[in-house]
Amino acid sequence: MLDIVGLLQSEKTGFTRSEQALTGIVLADVEGVLKMSIVDLAAQAEVSPPTVTRFCRRLGCDSYADFKVRLAQSRFVGQRYIAPSSGPTSVHDIAQGVVNGIQSTLYDSFEALDFDAIERAAEALAASSFVLCFGSGGSSSMVASEAEARLFRLGLKVTSSTDHQVQLMRAASAPVGSVVLAFSLSGNNLPLARALAAAGEYGTTRLVVSRAGSAMAEQADVLVPVFWRENQDIVRPTPGRYAFLATLDILAQTVAVRLGSRAIGSMRRIKHQLVINRDGDDAQPLGD
Repeated sequence: MLDIVGLLQSEKTGFTRSEQALTGIVLADVEGVLKMSIVDLAAQAEVSPPTVTRFCRRLGCDSYADFKVRLAQSRFVGQRYIAPSSGPTSVHDIAQGVVNGIQSTLYDSFEALDFDAIERAAEALAASSFVLCFGSGGSSSMVASEAEARLFRLGLKVTSSTDHQVQLMRAASAPVGSVVLAFSLSGNNLPLARALAAAGEYGTTRLVVSRAGSAMAEQADVLVPVFWRENQDIVRPTPGRYAFLATLDILAQTVAVRLGSRAIGSMRRIKHQLVINRDGDDAQPLGD
């Protein structure tokens, strides 16, 4: 789908004076332009209707009608990015907004936690022969890597992957007793969903941490749903990753408790080596 708004924003400096006039009107009032006839737009830009038609064709549209259809689609996809509302500008206000958003996200996600699902996921991980942690994209990749770091300390055999093709291959070749632990903030990661479908074909247990009702959720043997409210401030990083990290920490500690002495023994060996070789301080985090 052609992104008309994005194209106008990136190419406007290379347009003719008439095209720049049309571009300015479109970007200033997308909704208004969608209601205009070609004659109305031409009059407002002080150009001729044929100039508007040539402008539309330069943008890859067949006609003014086609231009309006594509403009409507582009507007629908990223309305908040066309006319973003003003947000905080001082460091103090930005910091307050970020911290408040994180706190609200953590409280919201806790209230929506499915404790039974976390218990079943933890039991599957504790009984697994091998754990495959999958995620891709920004936050989901980070959470998948973090899951590997949380679980190997407990004595589990675990690896993480953020590459879709590698995920598909690992899903197809996972040994008996393996568990896939997959993360997706959006839930609409279709290549990862296909890797999960392949894992299911071979009987691998699939634990999915994602939005309920999503493409990822449909592939879950155990779904651990995560809920949060997304920012309205488009320049503030998503607080969703904190909801996922908190859910992962809850899951990891539940696994550790279920494993008992096995997990404690592995953690003690790691701490022994860190104290001897790193800082001599038993109070430091376990390898962080």
